[in-house]
Amino acid sequence: MLEYIALRDMPELKEAAADWLHGRWGVPKEAYLECMDAYLSGNTEYGWYFCLDEDMIVGSVGVIENDFHDRKDLSPNICAVYTEEAYRKQGIAGRLLNMAVDDLRSKGISPVYLVTDHIGFYERYGWEFYCMVHCDGEPCMSRMYIRR
Repeated sequence: MLEYIALRDMPELKEAAADWLHGRWGVPKEAYLECMDAYLSGNTEYGWYFCLDEDMIVGSVGVIENDFHDRKDLSPNICAVYTEEAYRKQGIAGRLLNMAVDDLRSKGISPVYLVTDHIGFYERYGWEFYCMVHCDGEPCMSRMYIRR
C-alpha cells in the first residue's frame, strides 16, 4: 500500500531521500540536505513530499525558491517531480503535486510555479502555462507553469 508523506512527518527519511534524489537528478546530495534541513528546522515552509511503498521511496516532489531559471521573481518553484518507472500512470505525481500546493496554500503561499519541457502532463493537475524562461546553462527556453 502506498503512503504519502511530508518529510516533516518522517524526518528520519532525510538521508535516504537525499541519496534517492541525487540518484535521480544528479544534483549533489548536500544541496538536497541543505534544503531539507531548512524545512525540517522551520526556517522555510518549502517542503519535500514523498510516496513510499513500504520503506522504499517511489515518488517525490520538492519545493525550492528557484529551479535554476532566470525569472527569480517567480517563486516558489516545484522541483524534483519524479516517479519510479514501475509506479508511473497511477496518479502518484499528481497526488504529490496537489499535496505540496495544498500545504503551501494552507500557509498562505500562493501561487506556485514549475519549469518543465512536458506539454499536457501538468495541465491534468490544474497547472496553467505561464511563460517561457531561460534555464541556467541551457541553450533554449523552457515552459513555466503556475498553480494558483
